[in-house]
Amino acid sequence: MAEDEMLVALDIETAFGAAGAILLGPVGHLDEGLRSLEGLEEIDAAVLDVDLHGDEVFPLAKILAERHVPFLFHTGRSDLSAITQLFPGVKICAKPGKVEDLVTEVGRLVH
Repeated sequence: MAEDEMLVALDIETAFGAAGAILLGPVGHLDEGLRSLEGLEEIDAAVLDVDLHGDEVFPLAKILAERHVPFLFHTGRSDLSAITQLFPGVKICAKPGKVEDLVTEVGRLVH
């Protein structure tokens, strides 16, 4: 999970843990997220905040896409055109929103 707002990250972590998921992260910075993928063989899915302390998460998303790892974006952005152009078909969940909806959407990605 890539999320730079610690309270949001804690909510996500709690909800996914209750659903039985094992989480990698949260990572709050792009470089931290990129390092976390080094040597990591298997990831079932990812939740990516688009903005991580001023950096866009797109390089991390590109690596996940190249590895065929399903992911979704979790963002408060109102203009989603750049995201949909770069990653057509990738689910975008709006912030603020119910963390349970993220769990449901990730469940759809992996099944």
